[in-house]
Amino acid sequence: MAATVARHKHVHVSHDYHSAQSKVVAKQYTSSEVVEDDYHHKQETRIQGVVRYKDGVSIDLSSMKYNVQDNVGIHNLEIAKCETDDTAQYTAVAGFREEGHSSSFAWLPYTIPMLPEIKYTKINITFLETFGSVFGTEGDTVTLAATMNISPNLANLQPEAQWFRDDHRLSDSKWVKIDSGRGETKLTLPHLNKDDEGVYTLRMVTKRGDAVHSAFVSCADGPPPIPGSPGAPMDIKIHDANRDYVIVSWKPPNTTTEGPIIGYFVDRCETGTENWVQCNDSPIKICKYPVPGLFEGHSYYFRVRAINSKGISKPSRMSDPIAALDPTEFERLHAIKLGGKLDVVTYHDDVEDEKKVPGSPSKLHAPETDRTYVVLSWKPAPYHGRAPVWYYIEKCLAETGAWQRVNTQVPVRSPRYAVFDLAEGKQYLFRVLAANMYGSSEASEPTEPIQTQELRGVPSAPGQVVATRETDTSLVIQWAEPKEPNNLIGYYIDVGVKGSNDWASANHKPHKSNKFVVQGLTTGETYVFRVQAINELGLSDESQESSPLSVKAALTIPSAPYDIALLACDGESMVLNWKRPVHSGGSPVAEYYINKRRHGEHTWREVNIPPIKERLFKVEHLSAGAVYEFMVYGGSLAGLGAPSAPSKAFQCDAWTMPEPGPAYDMTFCEIRDDSVVVEWKAPVYTGASPITGYFVDFAKKGSDEWHCSNESHAVSHRYHKVTGLEAGVSYVFRVRAANSEGAGKPSLASNPVVAKAVEGAQEMTCTVDKESGDIILSFESCQITESSHFVWKKFYKEITDFSKEIVIKTEGSTSKLIFKHPDQGDVGCFSVAVTNTDGVSASHEIHAEELEKLLAKSYGIRHPVIPLKTQLAYKILERGRMCFWLQAEHISSAVTYKFFANNKELSATDPNHASHNVETGIIEFVLDHFTEDSEGTFTVQIEDGKARGQSSLVLIGDDFKAALADAEHQRSEYIRVKEGPHFSEFLSVHVGDDCSVALVCKCSHASLFGLVHLSAGHGVYCFIMQVENLKKETALHWFKDDVEISPEGPDNLASGACKLPISLVMISHKHTD
Repeated sequence: MAATVARHKHVHVSHDYHSAQSKVVAKQYTSSEVVEDDYHHKQETRIQGVVRYKDGVSIDLSSMKYNVQDNVGIHNLEIAKCETDDTAQYTAVAGFREEGHSSSFAWLPYTIPMLPEIKYTKINITFLETFGSVFGTEGDTVTLAATMNISPNLANLQPEAQWFRDDHRLSDSKWVKIDSGRGETKLTLPHLNKDDEGVYTLRMVTKRGDAVHSAFVSCADGPPPIPGSPGAPMDIKIHDANRDYVIVSWKPPNTTTEGPIIGYFVDRCETGTENWVQCNDSPIKICKYPVPGLFEGHSYYFRVRAINSKGISKPSRMSDPIAALDPTEFERLHAIKLGGKLDVVTYHDDVEDEKKVPGSPSKLHAPETDRTYVVLSWKPAPYHGRAPVWYYIEKCLAETGAWQRVNTQVPVRSPRYAVFDLAEGKQYLFRVLAANMYGSSEASEPTEPIQTQELRGVPSAPGQVVATRETDTSLVIQWAEPKEPNNLIGYYIDVGVKGSNDWASANHKPHKSNKFVVQGLTTGETYVFRVQAINELGLSDESQESSPLSVKAALTIPSAPYDIALLACDGESMVLNWKRPVHSGGSPVAEYYINKRRHGEHTWREVNIPPIKERLFKVEHLSAGAVYEFMVYGGSLAGLGAPSAPSKAFQCDAWTMPEPGPAYDMTFCEIRDDSVVVEWKAPVYTGASPITGYFVDFAKKGSDEWHCSNESHAVSHRYHKVTGLEAGVSYVFRVRAANSEGAGKPSLASNPVVAKAVEGAQEMTCTVDKESGDIILSFESCQITESSHFVWKKFYKEITDFSKEIVIKTEGSTSKLIFKHPDQGDVGCFSVAVTNTDGVSASHEIHAEELEKLLAKSYGIRHPVIPLKTQLAYKILERGRMCFWLQAEHISSAVTYKFFANNKELSATDPNHASHNVETGIIEFVLDHFTEDSEGTFTVQIEDGKARGQSSLVLIGDDFKAALADAEHQRSEYIRVKEGPHFSEFLSVHVGDDCSVALVCKCSHASLFGLVHLSAGHGVYCFIMQVENLKKETALHWFKDDVEISPEGPDNLASGACKLPISLVMISHKHTD
């Protein structure tokens, strides 16, 4: 680590080593507010994480005070605005997967400067020759070389060449050779293998920075030993090495054209021999295998072979050698001081012999579990005897209580052991006993239930695959991660030409991220891609194919600018303008540089050091009366383009003419068969008075005969539609600005424009959205590219103010300008242009009359009215109740409504009642009490979604009196008919065939009476009445000439008919009853 501050007296740097090596790099910075510490890792391993401490306390990196950066193995900590409180010892601790951890610390003082600031020599490195992407095959020899210019080239201050593969620092080994000298460096892969595939980066590191270059190295499978057999596995790793076993893992090969893999064989070989022994009798299906039966103290190599239905692959690259040793061996070492500098190192159990039984182990746990095995680890009890100690492991299926010893035949010497042959997905308990020649200890505490892993299957297929362009030979592929990763290892990417079924592997080693650059493609060819996910069980299903994408040419430098124009001159400076390069090279031309010279001279001089962003520049510090020439360069991401041709000779004399200077920057849009819209920028020199308008001239290409498009009147704005053109004819245009003194100098003639509409061009449409009521200008482009975007303008000025909630919405080839709150201020000419097309554009002018109609339609949609078939009316129901009703054209089941009488809401609860019928559209309200106080206006308000409706009925004066009288009549009739006595049939005389006479009537309540007149006759008479609505208390009374008479028998009211029999009718009976 290095810590530096511009205001310090001393820099204290210290570091220690645990297992990995650290390199201390000191840097001096001129900034007085930044502190940087570098941790540089040189060992060939992956850093799992770097933790930083300040005086032993972990630094809170969430604070804005600290900034952490990780750049290809360099870890930086920046402290912004350093203060005296930052004086401390800073420590960086890096953890590694296998080797342990490494730390480095530095003391950061913050004092008044006592020594002069150290100035490092700036060394500039320019690569002269670099390496490109390499596509090799297994077994090839590949060399990556670079030469460079080092300035100054000092023998004792040479830059350090650092090589990386996928951000992993490389060093000399059996498989990698690095050779660096003055001005060149070279990396050689003597026997290319799929493990070597990746992005190789060269960093030339100096005290003041570095120079970096990267390229991709691909390694395809070599010829298989049997046609159709798979490629070799790769990335062999050794885990959990112990006295008598190791665990080997690897990554599966890609099987783009081969059959699926059905298993693997693991081989081992003792170092110093060439005898490879197969470790497993039958193929294993997962990419991890525990290899038991090793000899303690022996070293081994391992390799793996894949198997499919066609045969066995070539073996993988063999692993690094690994020794079968007790990992706790060094913990039992003990050093004895003999005096002076002599120490004796021995084991604890060699020092003394207490002849005791060892204690019980503790802290038993399982640091690793798999489908069929569990790795156990425990802490031995303190023991100092000479008698060797060994361990017995016992297992028990959870909830069975049946303990079984695992290692009866083979005693375990180290406090770590792998228990194999377990059932997949089962729960086990484990315990350990320590033993020596004097006996066994008590069993340790059992572990918690430990479940072996279940076979979860391969990952699900990756999601959508998207390809984007990068260079003329490469494309960037991105995809969605699988929903079920299942211990994902990486991805394989396949590439195929569109329309063919031939797939090839884009990578031959699993790629970890979901983004990959496919190299080595053919420019102009169209490709599709698919992706497979990988875990230790194999490969997932293929993803869906990506959309086809063609490989376009790489970025190139732009062509030269042209047509340099003089726009103004004041005798000491000139304002210049020029046209942008015709060809941008695939990247926007964003920078310009100007050179000048006096007419007749040969030496060009730079005018500007910082680049010019606009195509308008004022060249100052010129000599009055001198004649100058100018030249312009354009620059893009690809570099500086070719220079323009020298301009005309411009004399530096101050302009004093009263007319305006020339307009500039003409552009064209809405090119049609008979018209074109011209746009331009206002002159820099306005003359003696303000500009009042512009004239637009046009001429056929190659002709000197100019015609003015608007000769009768100058346009006040800076755009104009030229009409009356001939279809297919090429025209040039120019613009003249005018003020009160007249028209000024014309602009330079434009590039030729052909009056021909783009094939398939459509016009803009203006509509009102039927749902929201928004006014929408919509345009569908007949051309579209990935880099195209729609530019909307009002009066041909780009719309940038969206405060009125004007929204631009683009989907595919259609773009819409949406007015959320339209008003009278939206009158105007709106246009749209589509970039990176052949001039696709259109416009639409919204006039005041059209806007009025649009606003009315919008209001109608946003405030819809429920159409009514009938207005509010009334009808009188029985009992004198008043029913107010209306009928709508249509209503939904969600309709709501309120009734009001004289602006007071009427309650729809009992005795009143409100209802509606969706099918008929009728809405009713029944008012139970309609009285003299009800005179006035009755109103109903209806809401159905966003639609609303209202209707009123005025009942005053004679109209109200008539309605009230009708209601009271109906109410009295109801009381009389339904609640009081009444005849349902009045008395009538019925003469039978036997000349009998019967008086018959029906009544509803027996307090009414009926009359009948009898004529003279003979026979028996019976008066009969039909009585309805009888009650228990009903009584019948018969009268003869108003004198009550008594019937001969009792009244029988059960049938409702009342009879008065008269046995003999005589003349004297002629009366009224």
